[in-house]
Parts: sequence; C-alpha cells; structure tokens
Amino acid sequence: MAKYKRILLKLSGESLMGKQHFGIDPERLSDYARQIKEVHDMGVQIGIVIGGGNIFRGLSGAGKGFDRVKGDQMGMCATVINSLALSSALGAIGVKNKVMTAIRMEPIGEFYSKWKAIEAMETGYICIFSAGTGSPYFTTDTGSSLRGIEIEADVMLKGTRVDGIYTADPEKDPAAVKFSDITYDEIYTRGLKVMDLTATTMCKENNLPIYVFNMDIVGNLKRVIDGEDIGTLVHN
Repeated sequence: MAKYKRILLKLSGESLMGKQHFGIDPERLSDYARQIKEVHDMGVQIGIVIGGGNIFRGLSGAGKGFDRVKGDQMGMCATVINSLALSSALGAIGVKNKVMTAIRMEPIGEFYSKWKAIEAMETGYICIFSAGTGSPYFTTDTGSSLRGIEIEADVMLKGTRVDGIYTADPEKDPAAVKFSDITYDEIYTRGLKVMDLTATTMCKENNLPIYVFNMDIVGNLKRVIDGEDIGTLVHN
C-alpha cells in the first residue's frame, strides 16, 4: 500500500544529463519515466517539477553577463524543454499526462491552475509543472515548494544524485554522516543546503515535509512510496 496519496516529485535537470555533459540522456529519461509509471500504477497522484540546469541556469548566466531577469526567463524555458521531454517519455509508455506552464505558451502547455491540476490528477493524469513560478529571482526549488503546497501534496520527494542529507558534502568529506530524519530548524542551525532558503522556509511554514533520496538508482522511487527508509525526511 502506498505511503502517500499525492506527491510533488522534484527532479534535477542536471540528472537528466546522465552520462552526457549537456542536454538530455534518453536512457536516463526512460528510467525516470518507468519509475514514475510504476508509482502511478499504484494509484499515487503525481505532480512533477523538473529543473533546467542541464540546459541553462539563470543564476550562472547572470554571472557570465546575462541580465538576471532574462537569464531566469531562459532558465524557465529550459524547464519547459525538460518537461516536454518527460511528457513524451511518459506518453510513449502509455501514461496520461499534462504539461502545465507558469507562463502562457499554449499550445506547448496548459496555463497552470491549482484547480485544473488537482482535477487532472484525480482523473489519472500526471501533471508536469514547468516554467518555475513564472517570475525571476525564484529557483525551481521554490517553484516545487509552491506547487507542492498549492496541490496539497502529502510530501515533496526531492530526487537527487545522493541518498539523503549529510552533515557535510559526502562527495567531498568521507566522514560525513547521513541523517535519517531532520527538522527544518536543525537545517537552519547547521547551515545545510537542502534547497534554497526561500523554498525551505515555504515548506516549513506550510508544514510540507520533504523527502530527499537518490532518484538515479532505478526502483528507488517505488521504495520511497512503499515506505522504505532509504533517504532523509525533513519535517517540523
């Protein structure tokens, strides 16, 4: 039996690169689609936000001379490209889905509305929320928090390339210790970077728990839905 009824799945744009250095790895994309279908077949209602860092990241663009607002808008467009790719991969294996955009760009995607999203999920569609919040100066992490709160998700599942939250970066510090669960207050106190501060604060204030896990290991998404302790839960 699924642990959660409705989830907001946050996927990393960088992870879509797979073994490549840029763009979308078709193998990684297919792996993600199959894992999502497996959970969808269990009756879980799914909203998805995917980053755009494999194509363009607004903040790094600003550091290279791009106007920050235009850079962020480019990043929003990158998330739309990734969302369309995931939509196509899901459609290819028979999963009904909708791409919804925070900026009007019909017919590429349907303009986002909380009520339309919930109605679609309740009738068996997966909703992929793209273009961030529609405003500059907000990350896709913040977009995920906002959408997760709006659609009244039980949890935000943050799929990353590490298996949870550690006392330090496990890729740099072999002595880093993993948390099985941690409070928002402890994240602030320790200065841990789970998501940006705006996104974390939104989840804390609206009591939306975050579960951080390694999405790049095939089968892990279902393990989380089954209730296995393979990542880190962030809660109040």
